Amino acid sequence: MLHSCPIPSSSHSTARARLSKIEPFVLDGYSTVETPEGVELKLRAAGPVARALAWTIDLLIRGVLYLFLGVLPAVLGKAGLGLWLISIFLGEWFYPALFEVYADGRTPGKRALGIRAVKDDGTPIDWPTAMIRNLLRAVDFLPFLYGFGLCAMLLRQDFKRLGDLAAGSRVIYADEGPTLPVVPRAPGRAPLQPLELDEQWAVTEFAARSEKLSAERAEELADLARSVTGCTGAAGVSRLIEMANWLLGYR
Repeated sequence: MLHSCPIPSSSHSTARARLSKIEPFVLDGYSTVETPEGVELKLRAAGPVARALAWTIDLLIRGVLYLFLGVLPAVLGKAGLGLWLISIFLGEWFYPALFEVYADGRTPGKRALGIRAVKDDGTPIDWPTAMIRNLLRAVDFLPFLYGFGLCAMLLRQDFKRLGDLAAGSRVIYADEGPTLPVVPRAPGRAPLQPLELDEQWAVTEFAARSEKLSAERAEELADLARSVTGCTGAAGVSRLIEMANWLLGYR
């Protein structure tokens, strides 16, 4: 019986250390940021393939625009050639920044792929951030076809290129937001002791994924949190699910 689980005698600091071990398992592909209001947002990083496809779409759009403006030299001569070169300069350097600032972080290519650029804290891109990340595209592009940028992305779990690292930005899937985890319904049970926000998130994420895990794997992870549940094995899994329901307001 869950009610027969002994109350743990370990300290809260030990509980926090053990509970935090669950976090790497549940953080697959996600970064978590906390807003000033104390709300935690899960941001799923967009990988190199999605970003490369978005960049290709934007490149094609700019190419069509440059071809259309290519009539200027034929009509205006040298003045038209100057205007055409200026349009290419502005398009290459300001096209992404304009959309990222005024279109919710989404160029047409990013919108087509369902991704967008945001600041590290999940807030919208502003002009300084947009300019830094886009001016450094010249470095990311080296030695050719975004070689440095691709290497930087592959070395990081959040897939940041050098421009993102300098600007404090990231590219995420646009449909990601602060949604509540769907957990198996059970009577809510308050934790044995107060939990920090990261601990609360670890508990709810474990409960949300518990039905997709084998019984052995779920019990193994639940045992890491026995300092805050007072239980091990199947009883520990059930206690964590009850705690998750309580944290989500199902009481």
